[in-house]
Amino acid sequence: MRRFSFFLFLLAALPLIGGDVHSQAFPPTTRAEMRVARAQQASRNVSESEEYLLGRAVAAQILSNHPLAQDPRLQLYVNEVGQTVARKSSRPKTYRGYHFGVLESLEPNAFACPGGTILITRGMLRLCANEDELAAALAHEVAHVAHRDGINSIIKSRWAEVVAERRIAAAKEQGGRPARLATLFEGSINDVFKAIATNGYSRVAEWAADQEALRTLSRAGYNPGALAALLAKMVSQEKQEQRGIYRTHPHTALRLVKVRVQVRDLTPDKMQKVRDRRFKEQKI
Repeated sequence: MRRFSFFLFLLAALPLIGGDVHSQAFPPTTRAEMRVARAQQASRNVSESEEYLLGRAVAAQILSNHPLAQDPRLQLYVNEVGQTVARKSSRPKTYRGYHFGVLESLEPNAFACPGGTILITRGMLRLCANEDELAAALAHEVAHVAHRDGINSIIKSRWAEVVAERRIAAAKEQGGRPARLATLFEGSINDVFKAIATNGYSRVAEWAADQEALRTLSRAGYNPGALAALLAKMVSQEKQEQRGIYRTHPHTALRLVKVRVQVRDLTPDKMQKVRDRRFKEQKI
C-alpha cells in the first residue's frame, strides 16, 4: 500500500510540479552497450536526487493525461512483480526507490521516468498473457531507468545551462535567477516527456534495454522467452496501429528477431503455472 500511496501523493503534487531458474548467460552487445556507457558518461552532471525530481515531474505530467487505476490490489500486484525484476537489474537501487503504477488507459504503453517511476497502462497489461510477459515489459522499462535513457534524452546544452544557472543561483541570490532556473528545468522536463511519451528512444537504447531485460528476467527466475512472446504480439498489432507503445518503442520486428536468437533454447520452468494463476486472478 505504501507504493500506491506514493502515486496518490504524486497526483496531489500535480499543481506544484506541472530464485534464479535459468542459468543461460546473455552476453552484452558490445557496440550498443558501449554507446549506452558513453551516454551515461555524458549525463554525469545530473545527480540522483535531481534525476528523481525530474522523473517525478515527468510522471506527474503523464498522470495528468492518464489517471491512475483505482485498484489497490492490481497496483500492489504490479508493484510486487516490478520490485522483483528491479532488484535483479543492473541498478537495483535508486535515490528514492522504484515505484510502479497502472494507468487507466486501454492504449497499450509503458513509461520509464528518470529515477525509477515506471507506469504501465491497463491496455499493456491486457496485451500480456501471463506474469512472465508482464515481468518482461517491466524489466525492459527498468533497464531504461538503469541506463538513464530519460536523462540522456535531454538536450546536452540545455542541461549544461541548468547546471550553470544552479551554481550561479547558489553563489549569488540575485533577482531573476530562480525564475530562470525554473524555466530551464521545465524545459528539461518537456524534453524527457517528449522522448518517453512521443518520440521514443533510439534503436540502440531499445536493443540495450532488451538485452538487459533478458538478463534481469533470468536472474529473477522468470522465463526470458516471455520477452520474445510479448514482442511477437507487438509486431502483429504494430501493423494495424501506430499509437501508444508502437510509436514510442520502434523497430519491434528487428528487436524480436534478435531476442528470439537469445532465447530459442529455453523452456518454461516448474513455477510457470503458479505465476500464470496469479496473473489470472487479477482484474485486468
